[in-house]
Amino acid sequence: MKHLKPLKSVQLRGTGILDYDNSENQLFLEEERRMSYLGFRCLEISRWVVCGLIGFLTGLIACFIDIMVEQLTGLKYYVVKENIEKFTAGGGLSISLILWAVLNSAFVMVGAIIVAFFEPIAGGSGIPQIKCYLNGVKIPRVVRLKTLLVKVAGVICSVAGGLVVGKEGPMIHSGAVVAAGVSQGRSTSLKRDFKIFEYFRRDTEKRDFVSAGAAAGVSAAFGAPVGGVLFSLEEAASYWNQMLTWRIFFASMISTFTLNFFLSVYNKNPGELSNPGLINFGSFDRNVRSLCSFCQFLTASGLLGALFNALNYWLTIFRIRYIHRPCLQVMEAMLVAAVTATVSFIMIYFSNACQPLDVVQGEDYPLQLYCDDGEYNSMATTFFNRPEKSVQNLFHNPPGSYHPLTLGVFTITYFFLACWTYGLAVSAGVFIPSLLIGAAWGRLIGIMLGAALLGFIWADPGKYALIGAAAQLGGIVRMTLSLTVILIEATGNVTYGLPLMLVLMTAKIVGDYFEEGLYDIHIKLQSVPFVHSEAPPTSHWLTAREVMSSPVTSFNRVERVGTIVDLLSNTSTNHNGFPVVVSNANGEEPAKLCGLILRSQLIVLLKHKVFVELARSKLTRRKLQLKDFRDAYPRFPPIQSIHVSQDERECMMDLTEFMNPTPYTVPQETSLPRVYKLFRALGLRHLVVVDDSNRVVGLVTRKDLARYHLGKHGLEELQLAQT
Repeated sequence: MKHLKPLKSVQLRGTGILDYDNSENQLFLEEERRMSYLGFRCLEISRWVVCGLIGFLTGLIACFIDIMVEQLTGLKYYVVKENIEKFTAGGGLSISLILWAVLNSAFVMVGAIIVAFFEPIAGGSGIPQIKCYLNGVKIPRVVRLKTLLVKVAGVICSVAGGLVVGKEGPMIHSGAVVAAGVSQGRSTSLKRDFKIFEYFRRDTEKRDFVSAGAAAGVSAAFGAPVGGVLFSLEEAASYWNQMLTWRIFFASMISTFTLNFFLSVYNKNPGELSNPGLINFGSFDRNVRSLCSFCQFLTASGLLGALFNALNYWLTIFRIRYIHRPCLQVMEAMLVAAVTATVSFIMIYFSNACQPLDVVQGEDYPLQLYCDDGEYNSMATTFFNRPEKSVQNLFHNPPGSYHPLTLGVFTITYFFLACWTYGLAVSAGVFIPSLLIGAAWGRLIGIMLGAALLGFIWADPGKYALIGAAAQLGGIVRMTLSLTVILIEATGNVTYGLPLMLVLMTAKIVGDYFEEGLYDIHIKLQSVPFVHSEAPPTSHWLTAREVMSSPVTSFNRVERVGTIVDLLSNTSTNHNGFPVVVSNANGEEPAKLCGLILRSQLIVLLKHKVFVELARSKLTRRKLQLKDFRDAYPRFPPIQSIHVSQDERECMMDLTEFMNPTPYTVPQETSLPRVYKLFRALGLRHLVVVDDSNRVVGLVTRKDLARYHLGKHGLEELQLAQT
């Protein structure tokens, strides 16, 4: 069988790979053996403390975002409302339209500028990037403090600017960044080291805390601690254990409690914990008999989700090809904001959806426009309200609150606006727009069924809005278990579990038949070496021999410094791990494996000049410790910054103490699905392929697996866009 050729046209865009497999070298084992039982218990307590801090800070960030969005949205509403009321009777509403469009564009311009020019990785929801990180792919700057600041400011501007976006998705990214920073006990951006949690400065520990941060973000967004844990399990983490479950649940509980408490103080009701998340769906009654008949219409949810994802995929391809400059990205975001305001204004202007104001208890932003006194325009309220409030209104407003034509036009318009908006150079999520679209067409179907069946189902259109919201979101993001629990927790009614489960499973099955989930699509478009949970179906015919890289660049146990520097400096061999071998006397046969050493370890050794000649000299040199590697983590210096003199190039370096003497290896005939399982479950970065005599014959990397996966599924459109 022929060797597979890598896809040269697929650009991996500077991504790196994380080491989720601990390097059990002599330094690591000595430190572990010196640690007492009390020391291990203190470490375990420290993990709980870190998770508590993650939950607390994530809750504070969610509270800050919610308050700022509420204040800015309220300010914008009152300015526009006053202007509309001024010109409603005398004419000149075009001035109101211009004012609305200018305010929206101004907010969005600020949010787009800080993303496009200062931190592009903060754009979007950040969920695809966090999924990649927990999968073992290191996307540059994804968990830095600067990213968090831009993310928070950007999502406030995006939501206040009236874009068809939500702030719940970015909370997951924000929680992950908080976790990555708190768990390290220092800030590399601020160059401050607090000398705490130094033991956790490695990829394995950091991964677990980032999982807790993502769960805390979900909990703060939806008030769903259990749903947050399941989200990390279903969508993010590739590694799990029982103690990790408890710590993540603890972080989620702290997050939702913190948000609840501070919002109660802000609302001048301290102690009244009635705001568990950024969105609260409200309580539903327990009657679900009428919902069972709705499940037969759920095929539409998967089709709508697949259509949304397909349109967004081609739109993203267009952006990759033509809108890649920051100035163009800002202009596009402002254009979308102006178009959204214009379309909303036109729909409000021509809408006759007038409803009595006393029908709804406490409308936040009622707009009268051309309605009679004591009435409000329900279309205007839907667009002016925060998206979370609009979703809640669609769930709980009584029958007759919305005209069917209003819901139909709103669904179509909002669908295409949401598809156009997702992927802009702004911080924004897709959760709430999806829920709002689904709630609109779900309520519409409930009204239509009620009219057809002479009012039998008319009494509960809000329940159909709930099912429609779940169906639309599930059809787009393809979440099943976690989304079911999130919606159950957000509605406070477990009796809706079965209908929601049927809805989400149907949406996933139908949607997967036509198109991948939205997050998977954007992961593919980023061209990162993502290892999926299962190997491709056709991979059972292949073995490790077909996907491995060979010949392998390796080092001897005692290697010349110049050789190490030259190999690390060679851009054509930009590997992250190198087998350490014992060469044969004749040098003709492959060398036998005795360990594996990482690029980052070699750079630290060169930086500290751990040479054999210096160790034997009379100069007393401090023995290198694990602390030296942790101090350099995670931003190891590039090899170009390491100065090695000509005399030092002739020195020798003994790698025995620093290499991992027991790396994972597989025979050449190991099936590709088994290789996939090792990479996925253990978080491996590279896997050494050996023959029967333990001689190194090849090396399988995550990029090798990713190239095979991308090649089998075809990326003609992506390759064309990146050319």
